Amino acid sequence: MNLADFDRWTTARGLTLSPWLRAFLEPLVPLFKEVLAMSLFINLLAVAVPVFVLQVYDRVIFHTGLSTLQGLVIGILVVIAFDFSLRRARARALQTVALKIDIAVSQRLLDKLLTLPLRTLETRSAAQWQMLFRDADVVRNTLSGATAVLAMDLIFAVVFLGLVAVIALPVFWVLVAFFGIFVAVAWKAGGAVAHATDREKAKLVSRDALVSELIIGRTTVKALSLDARMREQWQNRQAEAIGEGLKRGKQTDVYVYAGQSLTLLATVAMTTIGALAIIGQSLTMGGLIAANMLSSRLLGPLNQLVGAWRTYSLFQQSSQRLGRLFDEPEEPAVSAVQLARPQGRVTLDDVTFGYAPEAAPTVEGIKLDIAPRSLTAVMGPNGSGKTTLMKIILGLYHPDKGRMLIDGADLKQFARRDISRWIGYVPQDCVLFAGTIRDNIAAANPEASDDEVVHAATIARAHNVIVDMPQGYGTPVGEGGARLSGGMRQRIAIARGVLGSPPVLVMDEPTANLDRAAEEELRHSLIELSREHTIILVTHSPGLLQGCHNVVVMERGRIKAAGPTMKTLQSLGMLRQDTSDTPPPPMSPTVRVVGGADA
Repeated sequence: MNLADFDRWTTARGLTLSPWLRAFLEPLVPLFKEVLAMSLFINLLAVAVPVFVLQVYDRVIFHTGLSTLQGLVIGILVVIAFDFSLRRARARALQTVALKIDIAVSQRLLDKLLTLPLRTLETRSAAQWQMLFRDADVVRNTLSGATAVLAMDLIFAVVFLGLVAVIALPVFWVLVAFFGIFVAVAWKAGGAVAHATDREKAKLVSRDALVSELIIGRTTVKALSLDARMREQWQNRQAEAIGEGLKRGKQTDVYVYAGQSLTLLATVAMTTIGALAIIGQSLTMGGLIAANMLSSRLLGPLNQLVGAWRTYSLFQQSSQRLGRLFDEPEEPAVSAVQLARPQGRVTLDDVTFGYAPEAAPTVEGIKLDIAPRSLTAVMGPNGSGKTTLMKIILGLYHPDKGRMLIDGADLKQFARRDISRWIGYVPQDCVLFAGTIRDNIAAANPEASDDEVVHAATIARAHNVIVDMPQGYGTPVGEGGARLSGGMRQRIAIARGVLGSPPVLVMDEPTANLDRAAEEELRHSLIELSREHTIILVTHSPGLLQGCHNVVVMERGRIKAAGPTMKTLQSLGMLRQDTSDTPPPPMSPTVRVVGGADA
């Protein structure tokens, strides 16, 4: 059986293979052929025991043939030993299949997740992304476990049916009738269990999403004593998941028990018809016993199929979900053109972006030109589109309309690896990864030298604090940086953003967790950095605004005003009294805005 034959076999049973899975299984076809060949011999050897029983009843007992019995016993022992060896070989082959599937599918899944655009990643919850790795496990287990053996045994069921026709023709038609009934029950079970499994899966995903939220927000849950509320939500979702599981279990049980009852009825019917045939001398005692043994090899896999439909249904759903994921467009892996290190001019050319086609744009008609080697603040009320604008500048979102340019080149044509070298980023929510402080600073460039790491930490005003720690740069940060203070996490995130000296640096509320002294130090660092870098930061800090050359004020997704910081804030009546006498920074590059309120 080649892959096309297997595909036709599964299609006939409603178990169509996804295109990605067909392509993936193609290299494994030789290994599956070996397993199939071993399964053929194992099923042929299974005929030996019924034949042995037939010969003992019809020849040995009737003719008292002890020498014949001795030969039969020796022969059957050899067959059993050979069968044992074949089963072990098949198990090892299936383990090899499992290993190859585990490595290849899991690696492809991880690679896919790492190359998906941020906008795609944000469309699903963490629990849904985690479920995809469980889907990979389902695919592996189905193609290399007991269900794979069952599928192969079903292929050879016709062998046992044919042998019954040879040794016990009177009961053959009884077995054919029950075979048809079993197929109908298994087919019906497949459809019913598939729908029930879909509903159960949806409830399980909802429950797992709540668990993810509980773990992520564990500090808030504890601080605000939200345990009662979270417990109630958990109980509701768990009850729904259990309820759907019970419904699915009840439906499965009906068909499983029906299959078991049919097996008993088949034995009763075959024995009854066989007894009449023996009385009529058209069948021997040994033939009837052998036929009953062969029927168990035929009806047994069909009975297992009724109970295994849930596994096949999960396999079908998992492969389809993985297939839809693998069909998602990826970010470009290689830049369309090679660009030398940019000077740092950032241009937004009539940029409009919305999260949903039916919703109003989050940012609309943004026309902005930020000169190189400048320090620009972006401010505005919550929901004005500041963070979205930063993500567009970073190339994490592509505009629905307009272009985001760096030194006049559209950012769409460059790979993420190149963009990350040109545009550094300091997020508002400082996410650190398990490892040391040095590991986190050099996360984007593990090959960075110690001097580069120390220089980045010095700019972030973190070096003096780090070297005072007992383990210095080798200090473990804990899960998500839990062992460090919020201010220290912020400084490490800043050091990570400036490592490698990117020509453009985007910062979202970089002083959110810093005290006044640290904020003042950071302001001086940014002023120095802006002599060689383009720095764009979202901030409402009066201290940082004092050091900014220009400010962009946003409101409802549009630019309300832009220009030199003090002049723009004064014109809007937003300048605080304690900063009104602050002298302007030493450099004053301009921000050119087309379409702004001050244009």
